[in-house]
Amino acid sequence: MRKGAAWALLVLTLLYPLGVYAALGRLSAHWLATALVLLALARAWSSRQGFWGLVAAGAAVLALASWWQGDARAVKLYPVLVNTVLLVVFGWSLRRPPSVVERLARLQQSDLPAAAVAYTARVTALWCGFFVLNGAVAAYTALYSSDATWALYNGLLAYVAMGLLMAGEWLVRRRVQARHRANIETEQRMKAQ
Repeated sequence: MRKGAAWALLVLTLLYPLGVYAALGRLSAHWLATALVLLALARAWSSRQGFWGLVAAGAAVLALASWWQGDARAVKLYPVLVNTVLLVVFGWSLRRPPSVVERLARLQQSDLPAAAVAYTARVTALWCGFFVLNGAVAAYTALYSSDATWALYNGLLAYVAMGLLMAGEWLVRRRVQARHRANIETEQRMKAQ
């Protein structure tokens, strides 16, 4: 049951910008703020990842700002909040290894060679750069763009960019792994001679 709820909340989180866009002008900012806090709290409750608690606390601050201002601009900053929290989590893991990407890699291969650990640190740093850029664009669209532009970027284009980064990293990783295997084979042949 909890796993199904977690998946449903993930989908709701991903669809958040489109839901806000559909509700703008139909619901008051107060209701949007309440929905944001409920979604963030439910996501924090269902997840095993502690950073969602930070997101929920930030969502509460955004909701309070939205209630106080009486408009939805603060609610539209939620994607900025998520990018900021992810930047902090990924960046902190670079200062206090293992990095986030290394932890994920060790789920598939527990004995990573030193070269793979270094590679995962570079990928973690790349994701940090992505979160900075994506968060900046999300902030710009929330503060200076139309609601439609905000929804298009945060509800579609940001996910496309994330998918392209994942796909590109996967392709690079396969090449790096192949090169690493070839180097090992070459070293073994040289030792055998």
